Amino acid sequence: MIRYSEAYWNDVDRVLACVPHLEELKGASILITGATGMICSSLAELLLCCNRSQGAGIRIILAGRSLDRIHSRFSGFMEGEDYFYLPYDATGQGSLDIDAEYIVHGASNADPAVLTEEPVETILANVTGLNRLLKAAGAGKSKRLLYISSSEVYGNRPARSEEVPYREEDYGYVDILNPRAAYPAAKRTAETLCVSYGKEYGIDTVIVRPGHIYGPSITDKDSRASAQFTRNAAAGENIVMKSAGTQLRSYCYTLDCASAILTVLLNGDRGNAYNISNRDSIVTIRDVAEAFAAAGGTKVVFEEASSREKAGYNLMTNSSLNAEKLENLGWRALFGLEEGAKKTIAFYRQG
Repeated sequence: MIRYSEAYWNDVDRVLACVPHLEELKGASILITGATGMICSSLAELLLCCNRSQGAGIRIILAGRSLDRIHSRFSGFMEGEDYFYLPYDATGQGSLDIDAEYIVHGASNADPAVLTEEPVETILANVTGLNRLLKAAGAGKSKRLLYISSSEVYGNRPARSEEVPYREEDYGYVDILNPRAAYPAAKRTAETLCVSYGKEYGIDTVIVRPGHIYGPSITDKDSRASAQFTRNAAAGENIVMKSAGTQLRSYCYTLDCASAILTVLLNGDRGNAYNISNRDSIVTIRDVAEAFAAAGGTKVVFEEASSREKAGYNLMTNSSLNAEKLENLGWRALFGLEEGAKKTIAFYRQG
């Protein structure tokens, strides 16, 4: 749970100013699935801030499996007043009755430990969960559905091009017989499902492909590397690396990621996908560990990973992204890695 502060809301205001044509959301209704997740909770905060500070009158519908978790995550905001709750299980069955102009589908397993243990549910949340929403979008005459995909859709490329950031049309190899591929394979299928609904049924969809996201919205159970680095550094403990950390990644602060999503929702071209990446934060995992260690006044140490931990690792040696297509919509990232790490540690140490 984020311990909200004036400094945090000032940062929210700053990133909102980076969203072109934000005024078009005034009086609109938006449904967000996965609303307590790392990315979508930050997105919800941007919308809540729009209403409180700008009087935007956006009807915010937060969908999830647990109302208690929503209450906890958005403490200080009132259900039925600041937002509305929709019970939603991404692996559930049956039709959905949705009255929202915009739908953002972010409900999905993303934690490496969970991906390893629940590959079936990972596929279903991304494919059948999305299918229910696309049907509801058509029945409810929604304007647009945005699907949150992943940089993992790109797979691995030949070694000669391994260090080059991926553009939206670049695709490599995914070992589909590895259960860990449940995540990238499901994301690929879901993207094709989006554009297929567009062709066959006229549904307006757009897709975003975030890189590696970090920031104050991590949860205590998140086993991703950046989340572990945050907890270690905030506690003044050494950051434990379970590999050499040479893998190249695109990192993006949570609020920057959320403003990118709103930018694509409002300005993206129908049927298109957009990478989300901070051009100043394309670094190795070790670079990230060192940035968090510096922010927390600690150091980086190395240990051997267990076989279970290795099973959950991202299959890509390079998942860096080229975000020029997104930037051409008018978006820009505000928080570089050093500043983002400092803010994350500061927020996590509050209270």
